[in-house]
Amino acid sequence: MRAKNVISISIRGAAKVTASSNGVGVDISEFEGDVKFILDSSAGNAADSTLDVKLQHSDDDVTYIDIPDGVFTQVTDAAAAFESIILSADGLKKYVRAPETLAGAAPEFSRSLQMVGEKKYS
Repeated sequence: MRAKNVISISIRGAAKVTASSNGVGVDISEFEGDVKFILDSSAGNAADSTLDVKLQHSDDDVTYIDIPDGVFTQVTDAAAAFESIILSADGLKKYVRAPETLAGAAPEFSRSLQMVGEKKYS
């Protein structure tokens, strides 16, 4: 049987980033089953640049907690990154966000983070 309502939504839009931020919450309550979070990032611009991205969730879009197994591998200047994490939407709270922490003298990364999954209803 083929999934009919598989869509992609942006958790973090494609952008060049130079500072740490929490991001905004995205309502994922219309999704069910496994969802895939996909981080696509360039390598850092300098030898000491690092980018750390993790997933957090919340019932109220105010108080967020880390999602177990929701941490991406650190991105450095050594190589670009394309990584995915699969989680069950059924075990996640209503909102998801992706805080990112940049470090280094003047870090700069181009990155995006998408979620792909199946909606409950058409």
